[in-house]
Amino acid sequence: MEGRGGTEGALSEKRKRTGGTRAGDAPPAPPEDARARLFRAATELFESRGYAATTVREIVEAAGVTKPVLYYYFENKEGLYLALMSGVMEEFEALIEAHSARTGPARARIETLCEEVLVLFKRHVPAVRIMYSIYYGPPQGAPFLDFDRLHLAFQNHLKRLLVEGREAGEFPFGRTEDAMWAIIGVLNVAQEVELCHPEMALGTKDLRRILGLVLDALSARKPADMKRHAQTKRLKSKGVKP
Repeated sequence: MEGRGGTEGALSEKRKRTGGTRAGDAPPAPPEDARARLFRAATELFESRGYAATTVREIVEAAGVTKPVLYYYFENKEGLYLALMSGVMEEFEALIEAHSARTGPARARIETLCEEVLVLFKRHVPAVRIMYSIYYGPPQGAPFLDFDRLHLAFQNHLKRLLVEGREAGEFPFGRTEDAMWAIIGVLNVAQEVELCHPEMALGTKDLRRILGLVLDALSARKPADMKRHAQTKRLKSKGVKP
């Protein structure tokens, strides 16, 4: 009995060292929330220490998992970074795509667009800080991601809304790009305050109120503008190109 017990005890100890499996058994599955824990740990460490200074050991220790679990999901630190940043970028692009399918007055859609972008920004402030540190600072050896495509997607969609608004008579302004940059300026200030002075952060109501100053100015019509718009509308109704 002692011999059997001693053998069984040795086997049990060996199974503990190998993850609790018998020879030929499949390795244990990672914890269900391991992926989310790795994302949280990596986000906190990349934000506070930088991508280059953060090691795989630090990430797995902060997440409470082992290195094989990280390798199982992401292969390496680079893969984890790409998955983390790409997820945030895809969420932003999905927002723009969904918003593109909406209809209604251009002004209302612009206000909603800016509000939803700010809400998304607030939800991902740590990830945004990582993006900013890579975009504006040294690349730190991080894999390349095209952050510019987010800016361009937003700018192009905003310009389309402004053009639609001008054609509908909502914004009788001169240059579409001037209006675009004025609106982006308001949104950028709200984002920068969120990053640098969260105690002074602007909510969506604040953003809408400030944005309203710009949109009111864009909507203001001079008598000559009103006359020209009425003439253009009449010509279009007759099928004549103005």
